[in-house]
Amino acid sequence: MSNAQVPPEGPIGAEPETPVCARHADRPTRLRCTRCERPACPECLRDASVGMQCVDCVNEGARSVRQARTSAGAVLSNGRPVITQVMIALNVLAYVVTVVQSGSPMNNQRSGLFTATSMIPELTANGEWWRVFTSGFMHFGLIHLALNMAALFVVGPVVEQELGKLRYSAVYLLSLLGGSAAAFYFGTVCQQLAGASGAVFGLMGALLIVFKRQKRDISTILVVVGINLVSNLFTNASLLGHLGGFVIGGLLTLAMVRAPRQNRNAYQIGAVVAAVLLLGGMFALRATELDTAAELVLEYARTCGPN
Repeated sequence: MSNAQVPPEGPIGAEPETPVCARHADRPTRLRCTRCERPACPECLRDASVGMQCVDCVNEGARSVRQARTSAGAVLSNGRPVITQVMIALNVLAYVVTVVQSGSPMNNQRSGLFTATSMIPELTANGEWWRVFTSGFMHFGLIHLALNMAALFVVGPVVEQELGKLRYSAVYLLSLLGGSAAAFYFGTVCQQLAGASGAVFGLMGALLIVFKRQKRDISTILVVVGINLVSNLFTNASLLGHLGGFVIGGLLTLAMVRAPRQNRNAYQIGAVVAAVLLLGGMFALRATELDTAAELVLEYARTCGPN
């Protein structure tokens, strides 16, 4: 009595069924991911260090890899300096509006927008507080604008890459306010102020800290800052505004790059809050000194009258 052999299922000599892509059920494929071994069509595979991996495994691996960060905690990237470009665009746009209104590219301070937004200390002290911010986007003529935007174009991207967009925005805006606060608190009531110089000098202070942290040569930065500050003595530029922006930008960046990795965000937020409180206090104290019309008149006569 002989044992009969059971024939295999399906017709003899038939090819095994071709698997389909795990992501595309209508695409037969004999390729597989070297990581998860699931079938994958050529469109769903990516080159890996060993073999090919499906897009799901590639994405999972990217999430698990720790991203490189700068000393301030920003993700290291070579992306576009978006905030710098936005600030340049806003300054140029504001200038164009003042030129159209005034009909002059060099005497644009006669425009209604310039008059309403530049910082005039006596009007600021009487409640027009928006001027401490909006004045940072006004410029006295084309040369003033060109110099500030050229400096912003060179310095801004370097600092923005190191700090990241959010921290960079905070340093820029608080440096702008730092320049206004120094000129308002320590200066006279007769000087009309405008320009992005406070913010630009703040970024120079930030760049100085960043280069020092990276152990890079800072001599060029010191020379440029020194030349600009000395030139203030021979022009109508606000030395106080430049110094105020430089100090705030430098100190705020120092706090950001020296913050411990643990609770880094909390320390950096604390530094921003401290800067806001300091600047707010300076504005409030100076306004209190000039809280009556009589005091403003006396101050104006003392500092702005004929010599």
